[in-house]
Amino acid sequence: MIAEKSHTAQFLIEKISASASKVGFVNDAVLTKALLYLENKGIPSNKNEDYKYCNVEAVFKKEFKNPEQRFIGIESISPYRLPGTMCLVVVNGTFLERLSDVNKLEGVKITPFNELDQATKKKIGSIANVESDGLIALNTAFAGNGFHLKIEKGTQLQTPIQVIYVSGSDGESIVNPRNLIEVEEQGSATIIEQQVHIGEGKVFSNLLSEKFVAKQATLISYIFQNEGPLGYSVNTNQVVVAKEGHYDNTTITLGGQLVRNNHQVVLAGEYSQAHLNGLFSAKQQQVVDNHTLMDHQVPNCESNELYKGIVNDKSTGVFNGKIYVRKDAQKTNAYQSSKNILLSDDATINTKPQLEIYANDVKCSHGTSTGKIDENALFYLNARGIGKESGRKLLLASFAQEVIDKIEVESLREHITHLFESEI
Repeated sequence: MIAEKSHTAQFLIEKISASASKVGFVNDAVLTKALLYLENKGIPSNKNEDYKYCNVEAVFKKEFKNPEQRFIGIESISPYRLPGTMCLVVVNGTFLERLSDVNKLEGVKITPFNELDQATKKKIGSIANVESDGLIALNTAFAGNGFHLKIEKGTQLQTPIQVIYVSGSDGESIVNPRNLIEVEEQGSATIIEQQVHIGEGKVFSNLLSEKFVAKQATLISYIFQNEGPLGYSVNTNQVVVAKEGHYDNTTITLGGQLVRNNHQVVLAGEYSQAHLNGLFSAKQQQVVDNHTLMDHQVPNCESNELYKGIVNDKSTGVFNGKIYVRKDAQKTNAYQSSKNILLSDDATINTKPQLEIYANDVKCSHGTSTGKIDENALFYLNARGIGKESGRKLLLASFAQEVIDKIEVESLREHITHLFESEI
């Protein structure tokens, strides 16, 4: 099996290397590690426990037999812009200043990777270990010219920042978007990251984002995925939260043939907290896999997770979440919940909430539930003159509302509500 993995990785390295332009944001030693890891370990397959239900290697072999870096252009992203936001645009892994609102807000600094100073470059990869995952290694070796977003010390940003990742191709292609986001001490910001697919070709998007939340800082993050049947994506978010920092993320997945979300949060400072919320809807033969790790490293921290899924037809939904409480992380409060609805006998949900606790003075819990629509509730609605289909949609909307209501940006909340109600 190792030989097969090496062959797949070597094929990808050769194809991507032929046309990818290296920005040079990592040093040669890190680049060498990334390439060696790819050659030795390859792209994750279902032989890897963490990818048991999401065989990325098989997708590469089947769907991306001859990937190229030939892309179609995009001159207007206006249909995707949300009103009242500052917009940044990344096309096929490359940050485009000409399509973005660059440096229009006081206390906000946006810098392309190829213009970073050496001190900032050293922060890239400081939490995304190239020897921990083949997809992190792939991104590190072949990422495009991403961006560094910094919310400067004490800046309380009122305007949300929207980042639009556009992927498009006229053939099979692979893109590797990347960014580095920092909220400095006592700063606060809201960031919306949206993934969009255009064109007629299949695209595999391998996104990697490193986020640093400094002392007494707040980052509210929204991730919205609606890429359609030609979009395949792995999205890795690695977050570090310092003392008294606050990180809050809501991830909404409504489209994409295969979507894998890796979300790792390190609570590295006392009295820090993190909240992860997710909602996904899958149909036909889609696969949506949410993988989370909440790493409590120090005492007196709090985390909450709530993920909800709706699966139909022959689709597959996955939630694998681990709460890891280290020996010194006393007085930890950590809670995790996964709730799912099956709309078809052929649909599949795989849930695996986990607790790994090495401290003795903690409050931690996890739970999961999976079932079909409540027939008694549906009968109750039908008996009061609400049709079967309307009643079904009403119950599904009610199920999802708990997560959707966590979106504080009104334009985004309304947009997602409209799309969700049209999908179910």
